[in-house]
Amino acid sequence: MKQALREARKGLGRVSPNPAVGAVIVRKGEVVARGYHRMPGLPHAETDAFDKLEQISPGDSLYVTLEPCNHLGRTPPCTHTILKSGIKRVVIGMKDPNPMVAGGGCEFLRNNGIEVVENVLETECRRLNEDFLKFVESGRPFVIAKSALTMDGWIATSSGHSQWITNDKSRQFVHRLRDRVDAVMVGIGTVLADDPSLTTRLTKGKGKDPLRIIVDTHLRTPLNAKVMNQDSPADTLVVISEEAGLEDQEKFRAKGVSTLVCPTRAGKIDLDIMLTKLGEMSITSLLVEGGASITGSMLRERLIDKFYIFKAPKLLGGDDGIPMTTGPGAKRMDECVILKEIKTRRFGDDILIRGYPVYQEHLG
Repeated sequence: MKQALREARKGLGRVSPNPAVGAVIVRKGEVVARGYHRMPGLPHAETDAFDKLEQISPGDSLYVTLEPCNHLGRTPPCTHTILKSGIKRVVIGMKDPNPMVAGGGCEFLRNNGIEVVENVLETECRRLNEDFLKFVESGRPFVIAKSALTMDGWIATSSGHSQWITNDKSRQFVHRLRDRVDAVMVGIGTVLADDPSLTTRLTKGKGKDPLRIIVDTHLRTPLNAKVMNQDSPADTLVVISEEAGLEDQEKFRAKGVSTLVCPTRAGKIDLDIMLTKLGEMSITSLLVEGGASITGSMLRERLIDKFYIFKAPKLLGGDDGIPMTTGPGAKRMDECVILKEIKTRRFGDDILIRGYPVYQEHLG
């Protein structure tokens, strides 16, 4: 199953809104074929693995990270493909999270005389497709927040200067994150301060650009901003309020930039409703790269599902920088947001902390 998971990871960032799935066929304890789902419309992982074998031998087992589908979509049901292959044992990492189909594939296989073993490395399989799980269960994207801080906790100087806090290795990892998500989002403050491109620039191989999203209540994004003028197959989307002028919107559309109108709350875009609208656009994963205002708002509204926090060995040495988040925070330490399932990683002298937030009652 670990090898099937490695196969599945090859599809991350390419299969949305489908899950990333990997499969291996095992004969006498040895893997004889591997497969994974490459993109929507192409063969599923099971079929990809079967296509690499001339025939199935007695005693072969299929290991697959997700319960085989039992319904007709762009491709035939994988359960029927498995049945026709002649294989007699299927080991599954996790059931399909869709309540309309969960367990249907396993039931079909068992009813047709195939041995089915379930929930092998289930936790790892679920983590692999955490964005797909969130999307299927809520209809909204899985939200990842990324921040880069000095050792004393600032994301920028008092003048707004932030390039660069982290080193090249850390920034390359962020580009790999962009390569794997459907969309990357910043607030208008980040556009005005940093003029980011929000594209994927990998040193090894060509990365996939995500949809670029700017939260810009009053449509202040300059028409000459880099994010507005990218030679990229991915689009730019500006989230605006109903008060934004129609004439300004037309100028954006003339440049091929789309707008998404959302209601406001306390003078700012209602981020909760925005996520629902993004889900309706089949965006399953969203990387939020700042700045402090939008990250703080999303944190207080319990909209962030995962954090990547980089700490660089630099000290701003004052009390006038820009913090990771702005807005009202906890009044007591026991009211703080807690990160669980912490993992750390070094990128040269930088430290990456990854964790999942546990929200306390005082938030929201």
